[in-house]
Amino acid sequence: MSKRKMSILVVEDEIEIIRTLQRSLSAHNYEVISANSGEQALTLLEREKPDLLLLDLGLPGMNGLEVCRRIRMNSHLPPIIVITVKNKESDKVRALDLGADDYISKPFGINEVLARIRVALRHASFMPEKIEQALTIGPLQIDFTQRLVCLEGKELKLTPTEYDLLRVLLEYRGKILTQTMLLTKVWGNDYSKQSHYVHVYINHLRRKIEADPAHPRFLETITGVGYRFNDEELEG
Repeated sequence: MSKRKMSILVVEDEIEIIRTLQRSLSAHNYEVISANSGEQALTLLEREKPDLLLLDLGLPGMNGLEVCRRIRMNSHLPPIIVITVKNKESDKVRALDLGADDYISKPFGINEVLARIRVALRHASFMPEKIEQALTIGPLQIDFTQRLVCLEGKELKLTPTEYDLLRVLLEYRGKILTQTMLLTKVWGNDYSKQSHYVHVYINHLRRKIEADPAHPRFLETITGVGYRFNDEELEG
């Protein structure tokens, strides 16, 4: 029996971009569905149930941000990779706050698109409701039942806030989390504007879990956007 192809819904109003993505993704054994409006995307999402969305934010009518918001009102899945205009940091942050998993800036190369798709699909099973009771990621071992974190077998003394921040980053590992998302999930809604909290505690965690805090392997900074727990180098 042949393996089922993963399906990707491309939501884009520029026909040349759609054609390019269709050719390239099909050549890499993905089934490609396309929509040129937000309204059509929501209809196809319900009918076709794709494994991933490539979603342009600059759509006519219902824009990509509204599409993202409506999808995430009902489900964590499928992963959403938004396509943005380069240097539009506010759009990237807004999309991620609404539940997008990653972003690609125009103009983009197909190798970057393929890499982001592979990562998003691999991490799709790592949603919070499915997180394991224990994880081993490279030299890190985490036991969520005991709130225990070890590095190369040695227990780390994390404060409750440091542990909660690490737990959230691990629950969504591979996904970019904005400062607002981290503040809300770790400290609560009342702290959504206290961005310095995240910066301070990320630095605390890096000093404890990174071999070289100045060149972090796990806790990746996405400049102008937020942070991501990166396990790509560790799993090869």
